[in-house]
Amino acid sequence: MPAQLPTGEPAPADGELPPDALAGLGERPFGVYVHVPFCASRCGYCDFNTYTADELGSAADFGSWLDGLRAELDLGARVLAAGGGPVPRASTVFVGGGTPSLLGAARLGEVLAAIRGSFGLDAEAEITTEANPESTSPEFFAGIREAGFTRVSLGMQSAAEHVLRVLERRHTPGRAAAAAAEARAAGIEHVNLDLIYGTPGETDADLRASLEVVLATGVDHVSAYSLIVEDGTAMARKVRRGELPMPDEDVLADRYEMVDHVLTGAGLGWYEVSNWARGDAARCRHNLGYWRGGDWWGAGPGAHSHVGGVRWWNVKHPARYAALLAEGTSPAAGRELLDDEDRRIERIMLELRLAEGLPVDVLDEPGLLAAKQAAADGLLRPVALAAGRCVLTDRGRLLADGVVQRLIG
Repeated sequence: MPAQLPTGEPAPADGELPPDALAGLGERPFGVYVHVPFCASRCGYCDFNTYTADELGSAADFGSWLDGLRAELDLGARVLAAGGGPVPRASTVFVGGGTPSLLGAARLGEVLAAIRGSFGLDAEAEITTEANPESTSPEFFAGIREAGFTRVSLGMQSAAEHVLRVLERRHTPGRAAAAAAEARAAGIEHVNLDLIYGTPGETDADLRASLEVVLATGVDHVSAYSLIVEDGTAMARKVRRGELPMPDEDVLADRYEMVDHVLTGAGLGWYEVSNWARGDAARCRHNLGYWRGGDWWGAGPGAHSHVGGVRWWNVKHPARYAALLAEGTSPAAGRELLDDEDRRIERIMLELRLAEGLPVDVLDEPGLLAAKQAAADGLLRPVALAAGRCVLTDRGRLLADGVVQRLIG
C-alpha cells in the first residue's frame, strides 16, 4: 500500500494560508506539481500513492479527477491572491504519478490548460511529464509537444529483462530507448531516463549494458536511484519471506560509482546526488526548486505543497479528493508550519545534495565544527569549505545522508 501521510495540524477547509507565508510570494521560484494517481498495474517496489483500475472500481475515472484538479487549481489561485499581490505565474510544471501517460496527450493538454487558466505560465516555463514507455507512442509525444510540454521523464529502470521482471515492470527491455528516440524526434527539448540500480539479480554487466543503452539514445538527462525496499510493498514481502535478498549496501555503493563514472565520462555532469545533465540547460528546474526551498502548489490526491514555510498534503484517495472539491472544500488532510530551525535543517538536508553545495553560514557552531571534521575525513571539499561552501566529495556523495546528520547534530 502507498506510504502513510505525515501527521500535522488540521488544515483550514478553505485552504487559507497565514499572512507570513504569503509575504514575498513571487520572489521565490514557484512551480506546480500535479499528481496523477492512476497506474495500469502496481510495480512490486513502488509505495507511491497510485491505484489500478481494479483497486479503484467506479472511482477510476479520469474525468472526475480532472474536474477535481481544475477546482483545486482555482482554489490555489484564490488562496495565493489573498496576500494582496498578483498570483505568481508558474515557472515550472511537473506532472508525476502514477502514470501520467495513461491520460493521453489530449488530457495532459487539458491539465496544462487548467494550470495556465488558474496560475498562468511564464513564457519560458519548463513543463515536464513523467511517462511509462509502454503507454507512449510517436503520436503521444507529438501531442504533448504541441500542448506545450518541454520535457519528458521516462521510467526505464533497466535494459535487462530479468531485472525488469523482478521490479515487475511491464515494458520490454528495448521499449524505453525507443520511446526516448520518439520523444526526441517529436521535438521534446529535454528527455530524461530513470534508472534503478541494485535490484536483486542485477550484475555489474547488466548495469553497464543499461548505461550503454541510455547513452546510445542521446538523452540529455539521467536520474539513477538505488533500489529501496519500502515497507508495505510486494517486494518487501518477498524479502521478508526469503524469496529475494535485501540489496547489499556495498554493492549499491559500487554501482553508484559505476553510474557516475560512465555518465561523467560521456559528458553528463552530476548536479544533484542522483541526477546528471548534459549542461545547465538540461537540469530539471522544477526539482531544483524543491532542493533550493522554492514554493510549489501540489495538486491531486496525496500531493504535497509548500509555500513560505507552510507545508500541507492532500487526502490520498481519488474518490475522497474529488468529493471534497465538489463540495467546495480544500482537499488538504493536514499541514505543518515550519519554524526557522525547521527551515534551516531542511536547507542542510536538501542543498547539501547539490553540486553547488550549501553556504557555510547556514550551519550553527557545532555544525561548522562537524563540517571541518567531515572535510578532514574526505567527505567535504576542503577548498570549497575554506571559500564558504560545504560541497560533497565523490566519497561524500556515497555517504550524503550521514554527512547531513553530522552537520545538523
